[in-house]
Amino acid sequence: MPLDKSALLDFLEEVDKELEAAITLVAVGGTALTLLDAKASTMDVDFTIPSNDHAVFKETLGRTPHGFKVHCWKDGTVFSQFLPDDYLMRSILVKKMEHIHLRALNPVDIVVTKIGRLDRRDIQDIETAIRKFKLRKSQIVKRAKKSSM
Repeated sequence: MPLDKSALLDFLEEVDKELEAAITLVAVGGTALTLLDAKASTMDVDFTIPSNDHAVFKETLGRTPHGFKVHCWKDGTVFSQFLPDDYLMRSILVKKMEHIHLRALNPVDIVVTKIGRLDRRDIQDIETAIRKFKLRKSQIVKRAKKSSM
């Protein structure tokens, strides 16, 4: 079931109610594109989360009924790629809730991580991100060289 921005935020508001301390979530892939209004919806929910917040989020997620497919990686890892340490600083604040500081990967980082997996949906998302955010090949190449698999 596709999730639009409103459904994603509603879901995270429910998770936020269950948290007792502040955490940072960084949306990646289609989730990030949806939250940045570049894409109408996403098929699943994907985050990279600072290590110190990862276990708390996973535990809280387990206590919060949601019915969505949620993938979580740590510290700038997305699928099998590792973003440079500055991924968090370069990310974009989407919404600050009571406990969740929701961010989205920088569009260049979204493209770089999508290139790493590259299925049909990824190709569409790459094209969308390049158009929407007016990304240049040189930006993508430069950032990709700083990332690793």
